[in-house]
Amino acid sequence: MSSLRYIFETLDLKVSSKWILLASLVGIVAGLGAIVFQLLGQVVVHYSLSEFAGYVPPEAHGEHSFFPGPTTPFSPWLLVVVMTIGGLLSGFLVYTFAPEAEGHGTDAAIDSFHNNRGVIRTRVPLIKTIASAITLGTGGSGGREGPIAQIGAGFGSWLATRLELSARDRRIMLAAGMGAGIGAIFRAPLAGAIFSAEILYSDADMESDVIVPSATSSIVAYSIYTQLLPKEIRFLPLFGSDLNHSFLSPLELLPYTALAFILLVAGMVYVRVFYGTHSLFKKVPVIPHLRPAIGACLAGVISVSLYYLWGKEESILGVLSTGYGFLQLALTVPENLSISLLVTVALVKILTTSLTISSGGSGGVFGPSMVIGGSIGCAVGLFFHSLWPDLVRQPETFTIVGMAGFFSGVARAPISTIIMVRAMTGDYGLLVPTMLVTTLTFLMCGRFKLYQKQVPTRLDSKAHRGDFLVDILEGLKVKDVYDPNRKIVRIGEGETMNVIVHKLAQNRQHYFPVVDTEGNMIGIFSDDDVRSYLYDDTLWNLAVARDVMTSNLITVTPEDDLNTALKRFTSLNLDELPVIDAENPGKLLGMLRRKEAIAAYNQRLMEHKQAYDEG
Repeated sequence: MSSLRYIFETLDLKVSSKWILLASLVGIVAGLGAIVFQLLGQVVVHYSLSEFAGYVPPEAHGEHSFFPGPTTPFSPWLLVVVMTIGGLLSGFLVYTFAPEAEGHGTDAAIDSFHNNRGVIRTRVPLIKTIASAITLGTGGSGGREGPIAQIGAGFGSWLATRLELSARDRRIMLAAGMGAGIGAIFRAPLAGAIFSAEILYSDADMESDVIVPSATSSIVAYSIYTQLLPKEIRFLPLFGSDLNHSFLSPLELLPYTALAFILLVAGMVYVRVFYGTHSLFKKVPVIPHLRPAIGACLAGVISVSLYYLWGKEESILGVLSTGYGFLQLALTVPENLSISLLVTVALVKILTTSLTISSGGSGGVFGPSMVIGGSIGCAVGLFFHSLWPDLVRQPETFTIVGMAGFFSGVARAPISTIIMVRAMTGDYGLLVPTMLVTTLTFLMCGRFKLYQKQVPTRLDSKAHRGDFLVDILEGLKVKDVYDPNRKIVRIGEGETMNVIVHKLAQNRQHYFPVVDTEGNMIGIFSDDDVRSYLYDDTLWNLAVARDVMTSNLITVTPEDDLNTALKRFTSLNLDELPVIDAENPGKLLGMLRRKEAIAAYNQRLMEHKQAYDEG
């Protein structure tokens, strides 16, 4: 740390070089963190679910397991026991050592960016890694993006703090870490970069300052994480490489539009159930440490009950863990799935995710959102395929579009979601319907957002408090505000205190410029400076203006902006500043009053607000 700090303090690093270096360091740790998280999760699965319950959650084609499959028979009710113990261990870790690591970590990182100067406690990423690996590894319904985002964000925050960077730089480092984690774990570096900039706001706004650092950190993290994978799948999309579809007819946009409205309803249900469950668990009369165990147990009971009710159909267990195995079926063999099964998985996935995460369990919400949206999309695709087979020939295309459209609406992140789903599926032929559905769900789902710590725009973020004040002030010049025709009483440098006192009595001027015999300004004094002489009239004919004035002039020129003027006003708590000629510093052009600057700012602010309201 001392060496890095020395580099930044002594070398003349350009802004781009600085961020490439810092973001690369964040990317290295995020990539290694993703590897540790992935391996730890598989260790937990092998020594808990596999060994005791005889069950390993199916994964996507692009995933790789480092352990053999289960050797013991599948025991559904032991699955519930393992999930309950996992919830108990996760709850103990989180609520004992880092309560802010509960739930989905992305919201915690967003909150830190906006409200906590980008500060994340050092222990949070470590606790989040272990607790999330336990939650997901024991079958809890959740995703990987929240934990890995908080791991990367936590290291970015820690590194910025150790290097004694500004709060603004620490926020950028936090976002770069968040993007690096997402880019690595989903093998989508571009999506990670855009996600970290877009996910901070619920309206159509973006944190542009973080895109380049996040892109750098995402590339580095992705490059490191993929070294964990075998060569044959290292650069494959998460769901394999055999997905290749095309958009054939504009008429297809009609059923896709219907899909958008169905996803809207599903998104409303998801958000209401998720946060309704959270409110219910807050009222459960037990210590917080036990709540994740209760949620995990209930999720397990529901899943196993559904397994028996559905005739021991193992695909129904897609409602557990990430659910990517079930989503893989919907993408590759949708004809093997019924509409009723798909809808059931989507609805129960909403419930099990809410029980797992809203109870205080540690996991993300992106993975479950993909399963919910994909299942609903596949069900809609199968329905329109049976109704209109000549138009809807490939129902799995609705799975892909549903994945993107659902998360775009509830997460308020349309651009990064489009890129993310394209990278995860490797299918780039459905851009037009994906854009249509994600745009519609984004526009219609404004009141129902999954990340509660998002703010609408940068104007609403504490991270940007003061930015817009500076922007407006920098858009105004001194020459636009001060009155050059205002009569200013000038005092000759040799004028006695007797003359000065009488001039003060004859006008209401507060500051008096002092000029030499050639009319050049050489100093200034205020009426307060003269008061010490008022009670000693023996000095009135001895002291002159040069004795009273200060020659340490703080001035502005007509071309200076009001932000510069305001800084000079506040430097010595002045109420007026001399306006001088930039080419002839001795030439006094007039005086700028602080209240004139504030009035101009208020007027410009009102104009901006009126234009915004009308637009």
